[in-house]
Amino acid sequence: MDLALNRADYLQVGVTSQKTMKLLPASKSRATQKVVIGDHDGVVTCFGMKKGEAVGSDVMYEVEIPGPPSVLALHNGNGGDSGEDVLFGTSDGKLGLIQVTTSKPIHKWEIRNEKKRGGILCMDSFDIVGDGVKDLLVGRDDGMVEVYSFDSANEPILRFDQMLSESVTSIQGGCVGKDGYDEIVVSTYSGWVTGLTTEPTHKESGPGEELKINQEMQNKIACLRSELEHLQYKVLQERENYQQASQSSRAKTALSSISINDKFTLNKDDASYSLILEVQTAIDNVLIQSDVPIDLLDMDKNSAVVSFSSCDSESNDNFLLATYRCQANTTRLELKIRSIEGQYGTLQAYVTPRVQPKTCQVRQYHIKPLSLHQRTHFIDPDRPMNTLTLTGQFSFAEVHSWVVFCLPEVPEKPPAGECITFYFQNTFLDTQLESTYRKGEGVFKSDNISTISILKDVLSKEATKRKINLNISYEISEVSVKHTLKLIHPKLEYQLLLAKKVQLIDALKELQVHEGNTNFLIPEYRSILEEADHLQEEYKKQPAHLERLYGMITDLFIDKFKFKGTNVKTKVPLLLEILDSYDQNALIAFFDAA
Repeated sequence: MDLALNRADYLQVGVTSQKTMKLLPASKSRATQKVVIGDHDGVVTCFGMKKGEAVGSDVMYEVEIPGPPSVLALHNGNGGDSGEDVLFGTSDGKLGLIQVTTSKPIHKWEIRNEKKRGGILCMDSFDIVGDGVKDLLVGRDDGMVEVYSFDSANEPILRFDQMLSESVTSIQGGCVGKDGYDEIVVSTYSGWVTGLTTEPTHKESGPGEELKINQEMQNKIACLRSELEHLQYKVLQERENYQQASQSSRAKTALSSISINDKFTLNKDDASYSLILEVQTAIDNVLIQSDVPIDLLDMDKNSAVVSFSSCDSESNDNFLLATYRCQANTTRLELKIRSIEGQYGTLQAYVTPRVQPKTCQVRQYHIKPLSLHQRTHFIDPDRPMNTLTLTGQFSFAEVHSWVVFCLPEVPEKPPAGECITFYFQNTFLDTQLESTYRKGEGVFKSDNISTISILKDVLSKEATKRKINLNISYEISEVSVKHTLKLIHPKLEYQLLLAKKVQLIDALKELQVHEGNTNFLIPEYRSILEEADHLQEEYKKQPAHLERLYGMITDLFIDKFKFKGTNVKTKVPLLLEILDSYDQNALIAFFDAA
């Protein structure tokens, strides 16, 4: 060995994963290059060396996109015509293109996830259509593969989609199976490598015409049969060996080793959480347990049979026990969950696969006090705001840990600097929260007084656990209460009308059977019968939605007067009476008069 290299340490960042560092191109030959590296704390650092020192580059600007980003890629693999076009995919299934110029971002197009498909895991650019223009290939975590072409205005058009049985981890266009036939090659979570090829897989024949299989296809079929027989024999042999090993005296405590791919994310569109559990082998059953009240929402994708067990929440903190029994060969299960803000705790999933000896793995997910809030870059400064101010002998790291405990999408590690501001939006009500804190002070502003009340209670509790004395002050805006009621109004009105229509369906169907037609009904009732299936499906998908809205209004009423030092819980029955015969003006008048 005649190569001599000397070690030089430049910088230390957080924990890193593979392929998270790149060197930026140099401006000229042999000139120093800048380093870009991302870590598990969610921080991307770009630095260069100047006079032997590493020089934390400044962020030029931030770009807001409609969901948490999961994939970034250069458009067409090279940034498009300008070299500045960046494709993005989000964990809640949205796609978009942004031109990243030197001065500002330009949003070119965006595809909303109208069909409620899975999150984006991978993308590639490849001309699979064959028109000379590269298409966009997309792989999702629910197994969906999509191909988008671009029209004359460079707007994406869905040209192809196909559902696979498990999440798509990689995707690329090319030619693998046969010369002259392009295809999309994907890999899946459990290790399958699959091609979607342009090569015709079958030929059509006319009446009386006989199709002959060529020698190449005959050889291929014979080879596949031989390989299948060999694999079947090998599986039986390995199964016997495994059973013998697990039943031997030395393996009485033998455990089956399984890997679980899981994801627990908040969906902005319907203010629900998606819990995705994927196992490399078939799932037998999944037990869901929660120590806080949550709703399990119906999903079309979910074919498992669910059964609920009775819970005694007072003695053992069990608010939910539900078992999902999966059909044969199910390796992926997706659940939808809706939480209640102010109720926080732990959701646990006990996953039992179809393996011997029996084994079970537990996954835990934290339901946070403000669980329906999502990070955003901007808020409306003109809204009436309530303010909560905390002061005391606490560090920046301590107050940051409290914010992490209360709110989703906040990095565990305290951000760089002495002060930080985060903005949030409530995905259910569209109210907002501004959180600004530093060493010894935290200021929280929201147009929803209940958000301020939850923060006050939880932060006080967390500080008391650590024996930290807090000085708490607040400014309450009376106008904000009416503002929040107006935000709730369209949702409440819709749910009341939906419930009323669903209640009428059975009676209207009896009338229809009795009279033989619907001609005698007024147009409104005829419309209810025509849309009966859709209305019932909509109502079924949102259990307890109306009760949730009632609960939010009740909390708003109690919290308004709690900050005034008045207990109005005895007036709640009267409030519920007003809600049952809902009128917006009457409700606002009740809040003002009480």
